[in-house]
Amino acid sequence: MSELILHNYPTSPFAEKARLLLGFKGLSWRSVKISPVMPKPDLTALTGGYRKTPVLQIGADIYCDTALIARRLEQEKALPAFFPEGQEMIAATFATWVDSVVFQHAVSLVFQPESVAVRFGKLPPEAIKAFLADRAGLFSGGSATKLSAEQARHQWPTIMGRLELQLQREEGDFLFGEPSIADFSLAHCLWFLKATPVTSPLVDAYPAVLAWFGRVMGFGHGAFSEMTAEEALEVARNATPAALPDEAFDEPNGFEAGQQVVIAATDYGCDPVTGELVFAGREELIVRREDERAGVVHVHFPRFGFRIEAK
Repeated sequence: MSELILHNYPTSPFAEKARLLLGFKGLSWRSVKISPVMPKPDLTALTGGYRKTPVLQIGADIYCDTALIARRLEQEKALPAFFPEGQEMIAATFATWVDSVVFQHAVSLVFQPESVAVRFGKLPPEAIKAFLADRAGLFSGGSATKLSAEQARHQWPTIMGRLELQLQREEGDFLFGEPSIADFSLAHCLWFLKATPVTSPLVDAYPAVLAWFGRVMGFGHGAFSEMTAEEALEVARNATPAALPDEAFDEPNGFEAGQQVVIAATDYGCDPVTGELVFAGREELIVRREDERAGVVHVHFPRFGFRIEAK
């Protein structure tokens, strides 16, 4: 069985979500540290251009976006489940809302000037400028619109108040009773805010949320060891992509297997990936591509939140 390889960097909130997913499942994995900013030549050799963090690699199969990474890890180890029986719809839908709406608020709050001054206080001015310029580029060209810090602060008590009420009333220790993808999607947003004393009070002011947050973070990251980017590329070169899912090819807009297509995120980080469409299912799109460094790989994307166009 191929190792689970997570391409990530320590301060990425979505990478923290993936690390918690691995910890909850009790899985062992390898960690490849990537740059927080472009260029990322070792990563894009695997993905074909997709640059967001994290990316999961299993042999010559490359999984983009934590929504799909969670589903792949569920295949790897069914229990404990991210999508508990009878709660699949509510858990997945809540997670999608959090990953867009709540995360957008967290980003605005974290990158307000007072927070930036603390968060990046030890970095040279040029490094801070380069990071902020990279993030401005990341959030251009997609459907995600910038939320002002003022509006984020204005709406934050409503979001947190609803969560506080839910967690006070819930009989279990988690959002919907037992742990699910919903908990990990929310936790990484609050983890982002907890990183500095400027934004941490936005979480600490809600006792039930804070206690729940501690329980989710308690799952940890599982057992992992470091791997270099070159070692990960060698793994891909020496591997063969896994068999395609045992599910009917379903593409309502008429795209066919074997067709050259372009796939990209629709919200932000909309860098296009070109390849041969080999699978289209209810949740997942897969393209085959070949790279001189990575060899033949299958790059997997969620259907939701991504677009597909003819090459």
